[in-house]
Order: sequence, then structure tokens, then C-alpha cells
Amino acid sequence: MPKNAKKRLAHIDWRTSLAKISFYNMQLHQISQTTKQKSRKRVGRGGKRGTYSGKGLKGQKSRSGAKIRPAWRDVVKKIPKLRGFKFKPVSVKPAIVNIFDLERRFRDGDLITPQLLLDKGLIAKKNGRIPKVKVLGNGEITKKIIIKDCAVSASAKEKIEKAGGAISR
Repeated sequence: MPKNAKKRLAHIDWRTSLAKISFYNMQLHQISQTTKQKSRKRVGRGGKRGTYSGKGLKGQKSRSGAKIRPAWRDVVKKIPKLRGFKFKPVSVKPAIVNIFDLERRFRDGDLITPQLLLDKGLIAKKNGRIPKVKVLGNGEITKKIIIKDCAVSASAKEKIEKAGGAISR
């Protein structure tokens, strides 16, 4: 209840409904603030705060009009802004396995999948997922193997098919 509400309502007869309505229908101009509004501290203007007025000693932050540029603005300034500039695509590169690794770790007639390569320790997970795998043609192969769900280079495909193996999608 505002300060002057009791004084204002003291002379009104409470038995009438009009008095009750006038109390509940208060308006904004009848409300007064109970506490003083605190003004914010203005730093660096001399006076009671001493010689440096709360700004510390020398440096960029102590000067008048000290506005330090945000770090992100420097990043924006460094980005190339020429016509036709394209950023490099952020594509995940596949895990690479060579034919000589397959020759050493697998037997004749094995079906090779990314999961099997992960289990044998030839590839590692990236960001908690099994990565895409690409088989490259480094080395020689004599075993008939079947490769599934892996990308294969042209030289690796040639060597695997020459040994009697197959590549399936």
C-alpha cells in the first residue's frame, strides 16, 4: 500500500462500495517511489576519488575516450574480401588404407568393411564416428578379397581385380 493511501482513505466510508472501488482502481500518478534512485559511479572526473579517479595508472584503458576494439572485429578485417574469393570446403577427409595393409591383415576371401578395418585397428574413429575409408594402391596384393562400402583408387581397383578380388558398393 502506498504511503498516502491510509490518509487518503481515512475520510471515506468503507460501507459504500464506491470506496472499495476507488482503492482498487489506483492510477499510475498516485504511486510514489519508496527509495531514492542510485546514480551510477562516473569514473575519471577528478574529485573525491584521488589523482587517477579509479582508472589506474597509464595505458590505453586509462585515457579519455578509451574504446578498445573487440577481437572479433580484427578477425573480420583479416578475412579476404576480394571478388571471387571462395573458402576451402570443410569436408572430412577419408581414412586411408593401403593395399599392403590389407595383404598383411586379412586372409583369402575376406569381406572388408569400414567396421572390420576399425576392429583390426587400421583406422580410428573421427568425432566418435566411423570415417569414410579410401583404399589406395600402395603395395602388392595376392589374396582374393572383397571390399564393401569403401572408396577405391583406380590403381588399387586394378590390383585387387587382377588378384581375383571384387569391389562392391
